[in-house]
Amino acid sequence: MSFTGENYPGVKAPTKESAGFRLNHTMLRIKNPEKSLAFYTHVLGMTVLRRVDFEEMQFSLYFLTKMQPDQIVPEDKSDRTVWTFSQTGILELTHNWGTENQDGFAYHDGNAQPQGFGHICFSVPDLDLAISWFDANNVTYVKRPEQGKMRDVAFIKDIDSYWIEIVEAARLSRMGD
Repeated sequence: MSFTGENYPGVKAPTKESAGFRLNHTMLRIKNPEKSLAFYTHVLGMTVLRRVDFEEMQFSLYFLTKMQPDQIVPEDKSDRTVWTFSQTGILELTHNWGTENQDGFAYHDGNAQPQGFGHICFSVPDLDLAISWFDANNVTYVKRPEQGKMRDVAFIKDIDSYWIEIVEAARLSRMGD
């Protein structure tokens, strides 16, 4: 029998109506697209798939992914848009025009009070190498892997102070034991 999920109070069996549903993307609001795109493309190695502008509402959406070597992405914008919305693990950065020019403007990161949204997570092949890379790029840490009770897990901040968990999957096999 194949794994069908852990069971807890409140868990219900998926229905045929939800067959084919997938989590496509998470959205973060950003103050300055130039700085945020530099962080996500350079430091975390993501690729911008599409930028969509909504002139009448004065905002832009940037859809990013961590490309896999064998991934083939359509060149045509229309086809690429459809492809983007059929994937998993997409990050949408939303820029409301003009926020980059507002001194003191900041979005709630979800970790200050009142808490809500917590973080996104990147799995890396080698946590030690990732930490060295982050150090070389002056990334801000919430928690380094050697700190606190939860070892081998790091938390960094992006340009807008959103938390990003950094894990190496192989180091987490005993988590929750």
